[in-house]
Amino acid sequence: MIRLSDSRFPIADSRSYRLAVLASGRGSNLQALLDAAPDSGYVIAGVFSDRANAQALDRARTAGVPALALDPKAHATREDFDAALFDSIDAAAPDLVVCAGYLRILTHAAVARFEGRIINIHPSLLPKFPGLRTHARALADGETEHGASVHYVIPALDAGPIIAQARVPVLPGDTPATLSERVLAREHPLLVACVHWLAAGRLLQNGSAVLLDSRPLAAPLLLGADDQLHESAEAISP
Repeated sequence: MIRLSDSRFPIADSRSYRLAVLASGRGSNLQALLDAAPDSGYVIAGVFSDRANAQALDRARTAGVPALALDPKAHATREDFDAALFDSIDAAAPDLVVCAGYLRILTHAAVARFEGRIINIHPSLLPKFPGLRTHARALADGETEHGASVHYVIPALDAGPIIAQARVPVLPGDTPATLSERVLAREHPLLVACVHWLAAGRLLQNGSAVLLDSRPLAAPLLLGADDQLHESAEAISP
């Protein structure tokens, strides 16, 4: 990968596992990553957004992390915007790109630049409910369990290999708002735990599979009540 030189994204310690975080909104998952960084084996090298007023940018700057917003309307096409965005991301020299509430679909070319090194957190138990309005759709379908997934990003929407999931019950009387709040509380430790294992070199994308310690997972890892990742009974292929 070609890394561009840009003084906005200093590379103080080449040994650190570096994250570039993409966010479009309030940045609560970003905040969880910021809070956990000192003890989780990574540094956040830059935060990037498609919205200049995203609260995530304020969170980054408060933490002393470089933050940058690009305006999609200033670019003629989606491809042009993503090319400019990922040029800026390249300047941060990240080992991993984390989509944490980033609401734009990445173009094929953007994904190809960081193939196997882009993850996304999605508020459903994928492959159920890709896309938007996941909580309302889960309730409408009568689901008894809902949750969040961390997956590798591929060009297809929310379809990449699933790394890990956190499950929550759907309770009587739940609304999309109450279910969203319960899921979000589990999203934060789920994302932190996944990034921690990625920074430790334990997880790797291998085509359509996820490798844990060089072994293929047959089922996603699960976030336990202890906020740690655990293998399910089916998680390791025979």
